[in-house]
Amino acid sequence: MTTLADPVPGGRPDDLRRVAALTAGLAAGGVRGIVLAYVDTAGVTRVKTIPTARLEAAVAWGVGMSPVFDTFLAHDSVVTTDVLGSPDGDLRLYPDLDRLVALAGQPGWAWAPVDRITQEGARHPGCARTFLRRVVADAAQRYGLAFKAAVEVEWAVGLGSAPAGEFEPAVSGPAYGAIRQVELSDYTADLLAALDAQDVDVDQVHPEYAAGQFEISVGALDPVAAADRSVLVRQTVRAVAQRHRLRVSFAPAYLPEGVGNGGHLHLSCWRGGRNLHAGGDRRYGMTAEAEGFAAGILARLPALTAVTAPSPASYLRLRPSQWAGVFTAWGRETREAALRLITGMAGRHDRDANLEVKPVDLAANPYLALGCVIAAGLDGITAERALPDEITGDPARYGPDEAAALGLRRLPRSLPEAVEEFRADPVLRAALGPVLADAVSAVRLGEAAAARDLDDAQVAAAYRWTY
Repeated sequence: MTTLADPVPGGRPDDLRRVAALTAGLAAGGVRGIVLAYVDTAGVTRVKTIPTARLEAAVAWGVGMSPVFDTFLAHDSVVTTDVLGSPDGDLRLYPDLDRLVALAGQPGWAWAPVDRITQEGARHPGCARTFLRRVVADAAQRYGLAFKAAVEVEWAVGLGSAPAGEFEPAVSGPAYGAIRQVELSDYTADLLAALDAQDVDVDQVHPEYAAGQFEISVGALDPVAAADRSVLVRQTVRAVAQRHRLRVSFAPAYLPEGVGNGGHLHLSCWRGGRNLHAGGDRRYGMTAEAEGFAAGILARLPALTAVTAPSPASYLRLRPSQWAGVFTAWGRETREAALRLITGMAGRHDRDANLEVKPVDLAANPYLALGCVIAAGLDGITAERALPDEITGDPARYGPDEAAALGLRRLPRSLPEAVEEFRADPVLRAALGPVLADAVSAVRLGEAAAARDLDDAQVAAAYRWTY
């Protein structure tokens, strides 16, 4: 389990008791430095690194980093809110020792996610990981609920020898084709070995649909650990690729046409060890709470896109009939639906049933995305929402009148449209709190302004190597 307690100045007692042994073990294994990682509002992973010998000091007193990164854009320009974006002040980064791991893809290095607190020892209201920890803890206290979550990771593999800024697929052959698996078998075998050494349980890895694209699915964990794992998996995918003289892109649209890279969220609600998405008396075995949770997510998908699809490049991916889920539709195993109900194989429903949220990509901060999706679902439970009629097939086939009658809405077509929906949503803004909610709006509008005069090819090129 992930540590859910806030850091404290001087260090948590349990961490202080463990840190000397952890430091000695890392040093004995040849680890010389530790990457302290968090994801900013724009979806970019930011890091500081420390020598292994400094871990104890970091656990006790944190490592300094400016709060200005909360309003950095993906290309490092800065926007401001009424409280964020100033060069003033400092925060302390506290590593979570429960998630500390030696990096098999980067010999000599270990990695840990961090929570950020103020110099006065208070929660930093702009810390996305702290936000998700709070959502999970509140759900346990108020609803008696726990969650299992996983983030799919799709990426495009390019030749490291390609001209600067350009993408040239490192593999040929059709989608899901054996040709691709053979051509990059050494790379993917090394990737699997590295993930195994880092205790990441992999369900599957395979060639995907788009040019040079692969996907990896990993085991479900509690939401905070699942978000941590998503960041760690991407760090490992990139590191192993570099050792094979390859380059990877996690951008939503690394080319102006095609399906792009998704980062679908899988999520299920549990109470007392029971999966609420199976064994109930609602459709496909859902309990009333599971249906309310799903309906709450579905109702807020237009506003959620400001969090789950946060880049101008996201809207090159969010196009109809590309399995991106661009309408407010749900269905059992319907891959064009924005919310896909997965019941699992007969005999495993109680273990495998879950929801897949599809209009999500890897420009999204996974802590913000999971926290906001859970908040939307919990509001659906409170309001006792029911799901509308299920949609089968492609929702794009309906005309405007039919779609309206079915309650189908097209998700936002642009980042400014998504921000408008987000600003009008009281549930998501309240869950995030005013500081983080304003940061989301400001950063999204800053990204939109930066890309305003770019055509599709220029947008894809601008964000190709950012995430």
